[in-house]
Amino acid sequence: MPNTHALKLPSPKGIASDFSRGSVLFVGTATVVIRYAGFTILTDPNFLHAGDHAHLGYGLTSKRLTNPALEIDELPPLDLCLLSHFHGDHFDRVAAERLDKDLPIITTPHATRALHRKDFRNLHSLDTWDSIVISKGEASLRVTSMPGRHAPGPLAPLLPQVMGSMLEFGMEGTGTLYSMYISGDTLLIDELNEIPKRYPDIFLGLFHLGGTKILGLLTVTMDAKQGVEAVRIIHPHTAIPIHYNDYTVFKSPLEDFQRAVEEANLPVEMVYLSHGEAYEFEVPAMQARLRAVGGS
Repeated sequence: MPNTHALKLPSPKGIASDFSRGSVLFVGTATVVIRYAGFTILTDPNFLHAGDHAHLGYGLTSKRLTNPALEIDELPPLDLCLLSHFHGDHFDRVAAERLDKDLPIITTPHATRALHRKDFRNLHSLDTWDSIVISKGEASLRVTSMPGRHAPGPLAPLLPQVMGSMLEFGMEGTGTLYSMYISGDTLLIDELNEIPKRYPDIFLGLFHLGGTKILGLLTVTMDAKQGVEAVRIIHPHTAIPIHYNDYTVFKSPLEDFQRAVEEANLPVEMVYLSHGEAYEFEVPAMQARLRAVGGS
């Protein structure tokens, strides 16, 4: 049976949470800053620069081709970090050295063990379908671990355990005001079909693409074709591709995905962000107000 954990953050003093609008800032690779309902969330922190090498395990590295839109010291105050898995292009040496060791980090059991060895203290481990409910003042956020697999078949154990995430923002007793899916570094797997059965009305989906190839042979993240099919399966109202074009191991460029989307004629709004650009979304004020007082 799935488990549910709880985490309470300090309540903001004299500042009301804004449930009417939010934003997703694309920093680069799989790193975004999500701001909604008083929460500020960092995902998969990667602050290496062009020319730096990320360590991928087994002595393998990949050179970064781009710079992050923000330096780690330029981040706003954070409430938590959401980490899909422990790989050098998702949690790099800059993050290991300079993130607050008491920052809550929600991640996989494998990553939890690795981060504990790096002296991070506020770690929250989720298995697939497990949840953690985070409260901050009047706002609440449920993060649930989604299915993910980083390598095909019998090769899966050779790569780190990976998870997608479902974020459900709201207020206690009012239901979900805004839902967001983040794929993590998964391939297209059958288990993804369970997600829309459990979450049939997802507002926003962030999809890790890139068609990453290890040793130039083994594909370990979704390429353009798989990404289109994942968007079709999850079927969010709006989809944003991330995790592409940043490293030499990324072999499926964004342009391939854009062409595949046009050919597929997906009934989903697609948003393409450059590094440093933000997607701003609105939750209709009347809907937010009705749900806040227990309406429909």
